[in-house]
Formats: sequence, structure tokens, C-alpha cells
Amino acid sequence: MEQKKVLKSGEFLVDEIPCSEIFIPDEFSEEQKMIAQTCQDFIDTEVYPNIEKMDTPDINLMKEVLKKAGELGIMGISIPEEYGGFAQSFTTQMLVAEKIGAGHSFSVAFMAHTGIGTLPIMYYGNEDQRQRYVTRLATGEFLGAYCLTEPGAGSDANSGKTCATLSKDGKYYILNGQKMWITNANYADTQVVFAKIDRDRVLSAFVVERNFPGVVVNPDEHKMGIKGSSTAQIFYNDVHVPVENLIGSRGEGFRIALSILHMGRLKLGANVLGASKKSICVAVKYANERKQFGAYISSFGAIKYKLAEMVIRTYALESAIYRVSKDIDGQIERNKAEGLDKGRASIEGISHYAVEAALLKVFGSEVLDYVVDEAVQIHGGMGYSAEVSVERAYRDSRINRIFEGTNEINRLLVSDTAMKRAMKGDFDLFGKAEKIASNPHEFFLPARSGESYFEEKYRYLKNFKNLILLLIRSASQQYEKKLVSEQEVLNNLTDMIIDTYVAESTALRIEKTGILKGEESMALYKTILDVYMFDASARVRKCALDIIYSFMAPDLAETYHKLIENATTVAGVNIKEFRRKIADKLIEDNTYNF
Repeated sequence: MEQKKVLKSGEFLVDEIPCSEIFIPDEFSEEQKMIAQTCQDFIDTEVYPNIEKMDTPDINLMKEVLKKAGELGIMGISIPEEYGGFAQSFTTQMLVAEKIGAGHSFSVAFMAHTGIGTLPIMYYGNEDQRQRYVTRLATGEFLGAYCLTEPGAGSDANSGKTCATLSKDGKYYILNGQKMWITNANYADTQVVFAKIDRDRVLSAFVVERNFPGVVVNPDEHKMGIKGSSTAQIFYNDVHVPVENLIGSRGEGFRIALSILHMGRLKLGANVLGASKKSICVAVKYANERKQFGAYISSFGAIKYKLAEMVIRTYALESAIYRVSKDIDGQIERNKAEGLDKGRASIEGISHYAVEAALLKVFGSEVLDYVVDEAVQIHGGMGYSAEVSVERAYRDSRINRIFEGTNEINRLLVSDTAMKRAMKGDFDLFGKAEKIASNPHEFFLPARSGESYFEEKYRYLKNFKNLILLLIRSASQQYEKKLVSEQEVLNNLTDMIIDTYVAESTALRIEKTGILKGEESMALYKTILDVYMFDASARVRKCALDIIYSFMAPDLAETYHKLIENATTVAGVNIKEFRRKIADKLIEDNTYNF
């Protein structure tokens, strides 16, 4: 999947890419569509009919359904053929994650197994470990878990106290400690466990089998949502782990944990996309059936607003998800060409896009929270009843802002990682920022006579990007090394970056759709972009103003205030009518079909 132009992680802040170089869902192959349909059929036949019983929770039923998924082959989508998998591209893996994402608790158990429970061994393990464990995990013979979090080590994972000491005969690491919030804990056969060897400063990683003496799994926790997934504490009491079960090198565990979290964030973005589409379908069907004041509630403007906004945010998320998926596939292929083995090539390609992974995790989880909240509201009092599926969707959604690193941590990572990548020389962020600061009026472009629809949108985006660069420079000069502690400022920068990346991804997708399908195919989708861009400009403006008034002297802040107004000015659009057009399509189709 060779690209003519490749942007490194975060480089979209200083450069552009033509729409021909991104991937859009219209380009899925027949094979990819068949895989997606297989996943959808599985959810429809094996998960939804059993969802109530799963959520009791019924651990044996969940284990049985997971095993069926393994027998069907969908647990091996990302695993090379020589280890029992199907060696599918990262884009296909994301498509599978999207389809499975609508599966409530099953989705959590499945993704924990196929992702964080399996891939650390696949990507960082040696050949022996892959043969012993990955071959069985790929088929569902074994089920996997990932054990990182501890009572005193959540977001600060490296502060964990679980320790491993080499036995006198050198054959075992003796493991002692405690892990908590472990998904799949009560039926996982293998656990990827992170611990510090002796007095090491950083973690190492091990494969621990559930039946090793000294492994004690607590009863499952009682949770707000995702009740069908097993979540429990695990204790390690003098567990003898064979030395050959050390994953990677000693002290490499922290790197493994971070890299796997990048992958988890990306796939969570795809999961919540599937869940969002499902909730939109449920909401519009109810709106088309429920009558009040003698009319279906789907005919009311307030309901159309909600339905349209659910579609707009979901469509934008999908655009960004599959844009970065192709970038990752390209990076993986380049890594292979440079001689990395399949495992390392894959994880290095995925973890390279750390900026996009963090921003899509934040954006996606918050899109789903918005969608399920409005789905409950559209149902009215019925939405608060356990008799309807949106009640479960609402509860199940909430964990996604905590999973894979809290949104607070990920917001800090977006802006901080982008700046660190720039300082390493991946792209010239600070050099361009200096040029903008020297002559801002040259870089904040006004409307031009005769510019096309997409020229206008890309001008807006370029202005947003240049404003972000200017504010990064200003904040960096003000706070220097202390900027990392100014979390409010970093959060504002991140929110500007998120809106810019997502808006650009949406514009590129719609432009490419027009090229592939013709001008007429873009008409409705342009209204999606118009509304998103109009709202995004207001959000970008607010974040920028919050930044400058956080530290600038009044006179300088007023000067910057005017620059911000110029940089975030977009043409007005009739968002009421545009939202109604979007909602009308959804209402007419009675399902999400965008």
C-alpha cells in the first residue's frame, strides 16, 4: 500500500496531503466487506440474542461465545498465517474492530483478548513464545488478558510495585504483586503481566499462565456498565514464571505497554464508531415510531437537530479513523522493507502514530458519549428503562473515556507528543511557527475571489493550523520547560488539534468521494462538512482565546485576539436547514447509511 506522499505522526499540523493519498470507506474491497459481514452476522446471531444473559453476568456464556469467535477465525485477523491467523491489514483490523464495537460487553472481552491480551506476545515475543501462545490465542483455544494497572499505579503505570526476582537456579522469575481492573480475568488462560525485575527502574513483561501455582483471581467486580465482561483483581504469590516467558528484553516492558496502548487507543476509536452507528440506528427507529401531539417525533426540529448532530460527529470520526489506518499500513510496509520482522514492523508502524491514536481515542469516546446520551433523550422516559437497548449503551459507553488511558492523560499526550516529535526533527513545527510569528498577516489568509468549495475549506484549515503553531510557540516561550505542567493550556491546544485533524479528514474524504462517485454524490456530505467546520471554528476560537488570556499581558492579548478572530472566521451557513437535510436522509432510510 505505497503512498506518494507520507505524513509522519503530527506532521499534518505543518503540511497537507492530497485526497488521493487517503483511504475512505468507499474503497473497501470485496474481501474486506465479506469479513465485515461475517463479524456483523456473528454479533447478530451469537451476541445480541444472548446479551441479557451475558450481562447477568454469565461468565461461562461469555467464554463460550468467545470460543465460537475463535473457531470462526475472527480472532486471528491481525495474526500472521504461520501462527494460525489471516494476516489482514491494519485497515481491515480497524473494520473488524468497528463491527465488533457494537457488541457491548462482548466487544470489551473480544478486543481485550485479540488486542492487548495477544499482540504483546505476537509483536514482542520470540518464535518459541509465538508458537506456544499466539497460535492458541489466534484460534480461541486460549483466551488472553493484560495485567498492567495496580491499586497505586493507574495512569502512572511505571510506578507499579509488582516485582519479579530471579530464582537461585536461574530457571524462574518469582513473581509477587497485585493487579486490578483486569478484563477477562476469570477466564483468561494467559496473562501478559508487567513487573519490575529486582530493583529495576522500569517494567519488564511476562507471559503468566492462569494455572501457575500462586495465581489467585478474585471474584468479578460489580460495575456500572459492560457487566458481561469479567473484571477482577489478580494476586501473584511467589508465582514461578519460567525465564523463557520473559517477553522481549529485560526492562522493555514499559515500552511494550506504551506501544500496545497506542494500538488500543486506535482500535477503541474504531470500536466506538461501531457502537455509535448502532445507537443512531436504534434512535432513529424509535423516533420514526413514537408519536406525540399527533405526529412522529422524528418530524420535530429539536429531534432532527439531535439526529443530525449524531450523524455529523460519527461520520467525521469514521473519516479520521480510516485516514490514519492507511497511514499505519504504509508505515508497516516501510518497516518490513527495512528488515524488521512482521511483529516489530507492525507495532512500530502503529505506535509511530501516537498523536493520532491519542486524539482519536479522545474524540471517539466523546462522540459515542454524545450519541448514546442523545439516544436516551430521544427515547424520553423509555430511554431510562432497562427494557430498551439504549439504556445499556449509555452505561457501557462511559468506560471508554477511562479505558486505554483516561481522556485527561490522552489530551495531554496529543499536544505534548506532537511537540516532542517536532523537537526530534520529525517535522519543522517550531521553524514554521517562527515564520508565522514574524509576519502573521502573511499566513492567516482571507477569502479569495473565485476560490472553489474545497479551496475555501482547506484555507480555513490552514488558518487553524497556523494559529495552533503560533500559540504553541507563544506558550512554549512563556512557560519553557514548565509548559508540561500547564495542563489547561495543553488541553486547549489539544482540542484545537483534534478539531483540525477531524475536519481535515472529513474534507479529504468528501473530496475523494466526489472524484470516485461524481459531483452529485457530494451534495449531502458537503452539508456535513459545512456544519462541522462552522461549529469547529467556534470551538477553535474559544480554545485560542482561553490560551492567550491565560498568560499574555492585556495589550498583547488584544493584538492576538484580533489575529484569532481573523484565523477562525468562516463563512456563515444555514446550519438549521443543513442539519434538517442530514436528519431527513437518516429518517427516510430509518438506519445509518452515510
